[in-house]
Amino acid sequence: MFDTIVLLFQATTDSETKTQSLMDLIASGGILGMAVMAILFVLSIVALYIFIERYLTINRATKIDESFMNNIRAYVAAGNIPSAKALCQTTDSPVARMVEKGLLRIGKPLRDIDAAIENVGNLEIFRLEKNLSRLASIAGAAPMIGFFGTVTGMILAFYKMATEQNVTPDVLAGGIYTALITTAFGLFIGIFAFVGYNLLVANVEKAVYNMERITVEFMDLLQEPTT
Repeated sequence: MFDTIVLLFQATTDSETKTQSLMDLIASGGILGMAVMAILFVLSIVALYIFIERYLTINRATKIDESFMNNIRAYVAAGNIPSAKALCQTTDSPVARMVEKGLLRIGKPLRDIDAAIENVGNLEIFRLEKNLSRLASIAGAAPMIGFFGTVTGMILAFYKMATEQNVTPDVLAGGIYTALITTAFGLFIGIFAFVGYNLLVANVEKAVYNMERITVEFMDLLQEPTT
């Protein structure tokens, strides 16, 4: 029993030592290695923030309240345009802003109404795609920055091999560790940003489809009294 406790204590001590070395070996890569890790850390925070913020925003835009169009249809059929406009103003969604623009153009040719709605839709799509290009840039830049850290780490390792008289694994550990950790971290950030970007693009396409569907329904609604 005593031997088991000693083994557990030794394992815990070894784990703490390894954890401490993971924190210290980043600094052993030199100023350039620490700079690369700092840049990758900042990119990871930015990528995570953009993904969460855009996901929540696009997800809200994707959800369509079916009762909204039912109420709009009822108001327009009854000729109660002010109530329809008020409903659009109290509904925070791209679809509501598009329908509101169409309501403001009632009385003009249908082509002009459709063009006005399309212009608002383009602005809404631009808002939904905000910062997606930055996420795509991070997806491409993070692995390259990680590979740059790999090159600098290997240069440091070979420099120590050339300058040290007694080359031991401890002498090379700092440079090699910097090379490996920057590559792994850069690839991880790049994969996350790449997958997140494609997921957000798919959600934007879904939101655009819903916006187009509501536009068609609204234009059909405006033509109903003339049939």
